[in-house]
Amino acid sequence: MTPILEVKHIHKNYASHVALKDVSLVVEPQKIFGLLGPNGAGKTSLIRIINQITGPDSGDVLFNGERLAPKHVDFIGYLPEERGLYKKMSVGEQVMYLAQLKGLKKADAKVKLQQWFKKFEIENWWDKKIEELSKGMQQKVQFIVTVLHEPKLLILDEPFSGFDPINAQLIKNEILELRDKGATIIFSTHNMGSVEELCDNIALINKAEKLLDGSVKDIRKKYKSNTYNITFRGNLIGFTNALWAGAELLDKKSDEDVHTVTVKMLRQNKPNDLLQAVISNSEILAFNEIVPSMNDIFISVVENKTTLNTQSAFTE
Repeated sequence: MTPILEVKHIHKNYASHVALKDVSLVVEPQKIFGLLGPNGAGKTSLIRIINQITGPDSGDVLFNGERLAPKHVDFIGYLPEERGLYKKMSVGEQVMYLAQLKGLKKADAKVKLQQWFKKFEIENWWDKKIEELSKGMQQKVQFIVTVLHEPKLLILDEPFSGFDPINAQLIKNEILELRDKGATIIFSTHNMGSVEELCDNIALINKAEKLLDGSVKDIRKKYKSNTYNITFRGNLIGFTNALWAGAELLDKKSDEDVHTVTVKMLRQNKPNDLLQAVISNSEILAFNEIVPSMNDIFISVVENKTTLNTQSAFTE
């Protein structure tokens, strides 16, 4: 299957600032692709290149196998982090204007907008001025305009900014539904909290470079450290003594005779080996593998990259 988007060896400089350095990635159709990294990492620079707002200094972008061209703008919906609505216009006047800019006929736009306004329970906003709306309300309106023309590729830059938890969940549900209906979504964020819930694949960018990419499932599996949390009732000293050279006790917490310990398996030993060693003198209440979050992985990868760069600087 042809990727909907391929970014090949993109470089972008602004004067003396390197925004993107040899960045490549592949976005498969009908997936949610997380573009992750801190503020200033280069995410917005890449998004602007995909939207043809700016161009790369070198490298290529392919859309559905074709070199990116002005005609592809019609197939892309872009929700920027910065609000782009006209403050003095009414909501209805604003959304009708933007819908027609996206190629919708006036009558079709009115029908679709009414459906979306009803779905979001904002019918009474139609005659309000944009400046009367909160940040979150404006983001709702802008989200509707972004998806109204049913683009093949949606690019959402910090889409939950300004939302309370209830409305953030509403937008998450809409993103998942759009994917299920056939849309491909690039979800750009520096907040890792929603990544594991929404994203199929991710690319992690820091200081203009791509440090990591792949499926969320495979990345979390790759960075597992073979550690486990065990909650048991029994004698802590007896449990500790039962550990053998194949496991290391990292942490322990106790509440009377109930203890929770963190244990790291060493070499090729398996969880069953550990359980067999301790079960004779302990009542096991819970046994869970510790799988790192994307936030943990991000910190680990960035710190490792920083350490390598520092070591390289000292050896040059």
